[in-house]
Amino acid sequence: MPRRPKAKVAPGESDYYVYVYIDPRNFEEFYYGKGRGSRKDSHLTEESDSEKARRIRAIRNANLEPIIRVIARNLSERDALLVEKTLLWKLGRQLTNVSSGHYSDKFRPHNNLHVELSGFDYQNGIYFYNVGEGSHRNWDDYVQYGFISAGQGVRWRDAIKRFQPGDVLAAYLKRHGFVGIGRIIEQARPIREAMVEGKPLLSHDLRCKGMKQNAESNELCEHVALVDWIHTLKRNEAKWKRKAGLYTPRRVRASLDGQPTTIEFLEQEFEIKLREIVA
Repeated sequence: MPRRPKAKVAPGESDYYVYVYIDPRNFEEFYYGKGRGSRKDSHLTEESDSEKARRIRAIRNANLEPIIRVIARNLSERDALLVEKTLLWKLGRQLTNVSSGHYSDKFRPHNNLHVELSGFDYQNGIYFYNVGEGSHRNWDDYVQYGFISAGQGVRWRDAIKRFQPGDVLAAYLKRHGFVGIGRIIEQARPIREAMVEGKPLLSHDLRCKGMKQNAESNELCEHVALVDWIHTLKRNEAKWKRKAGLYTPRRVRASLDGQPTTIEFLEQEFEIKLREIVA
């Protein structure tokens, strides 16, 4: 069987490489770069006062030479930039590089591995939220003071804590239908810590007096997420359609990804494009 001819590559299109400078005194990598031809050797004659140049001079003052190694070759310039940026991100401040802006918006900033970041650890989405109205929560309180809540157990606490600022929610009231569309503006916290209009939520004249139950318990108290309500309805105005295949699980929070029927229903009834308001 005849071999398929290789695709032709324009001269210079894939002749880039990525290289590293290593300090022979401790075998520490201290500079990554990309280039072609003799670019990797050009730093040896650099006379600037950059950290990289100072380190090269210090190595030579010890009668040694930097170890220079190519670590990826036959790359396009675009691929070389991406490899270089990946290596720079990996070692971060251990390097003498002054990181360029290439691909920088695609990499997580350093020094925040301890927090969850939008676009890296989670993507904002569109969610179903079950109001769960009863002795511990009231829809009218939610509308007046701009929040949602869940709690009285670890399972429900953990569910509402997964909402992230920027998430869009469709609030569902059992036996009524969908009563609101909102955007999360603050992640859920214990109700005793929730602040609305500059003062504690529990100091407001809430209709649902049971919200304060177990307020001092991190496991059992209501957890409150602040919401910017875009559309809200009274109970008797709730949007619903029987036997329409609408997604209403028995959970506090559920993604509406993969629920096109419900998304379409909500967009029509609330006259809104949900994907356009996701932060």
